[in-house]
Amino acid sequence: MAAGGPAARDGESMGGVRAALGGLTTRGRSFLAAGVAAAICAYVLGQADLLRVGLLLAVLPLICVTVLYRTRYQVAASRRLSPQRVPAGAEARVHLRMENVSRLPTGLLMLQDHVPYVLGPRPRFVLDRVEAGGRREVSYRVRSDLRGRYPLGPLQLRLSDPFGMCELTRSFSAYDTLTVVPRTEPLPPVRLPGEASGYGEGRQRSLALAGEDDVIPREYRYGDDLRRVHWRSTARYGELMVRREEQPQRASCTVLLDTREVAYQDAGPDSAFEWAVSGAASVLVHMLERGVAVRLLTDTGDALPGESADGFAGSTQESADAAGLMMDTLAVIDHSEGAGLSRAYDVLRGGGGGLLVAFIGDLDEEQAALAARMRQRSGAAVAFVLDSGTWLTGGAVAGAVRDRVRQLREAGWTAVAVPPGASLVDLWRHAGLAPASPGAPGSGTTGLSGSWS
Repeated sequence: MAAGGPAARDGESMGGVRAALGGLTTRGRSFLAAGVAAAICAYVLGQADLLRVGLLLAVLPLICVTVLYRTRYQVAASRRLSPQRVPAGAEARVHLRMENVSRLPTGLLMLQDHVPYVLGPRPRFVLDRVEAGGRREVSYRVRSDLRGRYPLGPLQLRLSDPFGMCELTRSFSAYDTLTVVPRTEPLPPVRLPGEASGYGEGRQRSLALAGEDDVIPREYRYGDDLRRVHWRSTARYGELMVRREEQPQRASCTVLLDTREVAYQDAGPDSAFEWAVSGAASVLVHMLERGVAVRLLTDTGDALPGESADGFAGSTQESADAAGLMMDTLAVIDHSEGAGLSRAYDVLRGGGGGLLVAFIGDLDEEQAALAARMRQRSGAAVAFVLDSGTWLTGGAVAGAVRDRVRQLREAGWTAVAVPPGASLVDLWRHAGLAPASPGAPGSGTTGLSGSWS
């Protein structure tokens, strides 16, 4: 090991020298080639003055390489994104900060940040000179029409000598991540057909389903209304017992997103699948802003990690965190390899009621029948059915899609066909105006503006 240490250091040194010589610019290589050619000609012709000129031309780039290679600048760099999460099509600004922490001023510096091509051209900045202890701040903008998570960095620092003979590149190790989330549209308050549970007009009380024998009493507390005394339990326990308070159930909503690859034929920012993802994001944000417990569900049966059985809901800060977590999930969601909705149906069958909002792609007869049965396991149910074929051709909604919509409506859904380029706001209003199917359970329009609007 002792013999291997110096050898390794010598190898690293030789590698560094070769890297430094590889940093010669076109000007530096030209000077070196001209100097060697002049020296050879001077030797052949016996011209001492020409030899001096050749040596000067050849030595100058080598001196620049040596000085630049042995220069040890101590430079600190930091990057800040504003904001770190942006909707697709919006711009974010990246702020770079360079600080010279050494006692010597720097020479010419060029900054280059690694940016994925979908975010725009690679930014480059030139800093003439940074004094000892000085700092410089620069910024650039990034934008993407495609949602996803994109790494920014590492930052490269290119050093150059005053004569432009040599350039060396040094890279920082840190990088940041920009999250491009789906576009969202602010949805208006509407009244959705069907049943609901939650606050406001759709409120349910837990004791409304309990009989006299099912009431669970508790001990009397100072200030309790004597009219709530449960005399049968008082006689049984020998002390005053009162009925418990009625507990309002929190409004809940499940957003079902169909991600099956077989359900979508197109791709790209303006595809039917991207419209469905954007629509699901808009509904999620809309419900969270109104204090509704929201759950995101896909056709694979997977819910968002970390959420409860009823979904996310809480204080304003918790709702904001939940919205950010759901947007991060939708930013990277992709097509699934599944062919059916059976797993999502199993999850809905085991869950409670509440509003169900589904964004569904192409359906065959079997999957349409399965989607129709999902309505029996929920309260109000709204389906946005997309025909990806029409999104490719830009034509009218196909007759098969209208048949699927009619089948869902007969099962109690408020189903709406989505034509190419449709506005979710208009379709959302249309869903609120659509009457419930006469044969559906809980027919009639329930005022949901206090719970779901």
